[in-house]
Amino acid sequence: MIYLSSALIFPKVSKATEEGLLALGGDLSPERLLLAYRSGIFPWYEEDQPILWWSPNPRMVLFLDQFHVSKSFRKTLHSRRFTVTFNQNFSEVVRLCAQVKRTGQKGTWITQEMTAAYQKLHALGHALSVEVWNGNRLVGGLYGVDLPKFGVFCGESMFSLESNASKVGLYHWVEQLKEKRYQLIDCQVFTEHLHSLGAREIPREVFMGYLKQ
Repeated sequence: MIYLSSALIFPKVSKATEEGLLALGGDLSPERLLLAYRSGIFPWYEEDQPILWWSPNPRMVLFLDQFHVSKSFRKTLHSRRFTVTFNQNFSEVVRLCAQVKRTGQKGTWITQEMTAAYQKLHALGHALSVEVWNGNRLVGGLYGVDLPKFGVFCGESMFSLESNASKVGLYHWVEQLKEKRYQLIDCQVFTEHLHSLGAREIPREVFMGYLKQ
């Protein structure tokens, strides 16, 4: 296992284990986090663990033109039950992503240390949020790290307090990214939910190619 020092450097992603674990240690400074995302690497660990850095193979991504919109979901979009904003309440989106319980998860990887780190990225304009409202109530949202140079948005987490709320947010975010000529959303690892939305796995080598264009 590769232990990181204070130097801002990561090993090649080809050094990752079969599960995708690449290194441990280091810190969550904005400089290191941005270097990680630009290198196809992301942190993912729990409260009682050191910082763990991952670069899985294959990689789960959502190509923007492949986002799946079913007939039933179109009805939700046309109902206008929800309104969507961007970067209006980043802190609350992260807090709710950490607090909302998910099937099969005992706790959250969004620790206080992680929350503080992404707040710094947001203040610098590198971490963005999408908020979904039902009236004055925040009922869904997502956040992630923006890599505009590469046309890639790295999704970190999303939450829903009402059915389809986060999906509505993702739909509108996809439309925004299309207008800006982005290539894809990095979803990191496979989940059935992401797959149902149109995301799919691609070889890590292919994903890394998008970070070089």
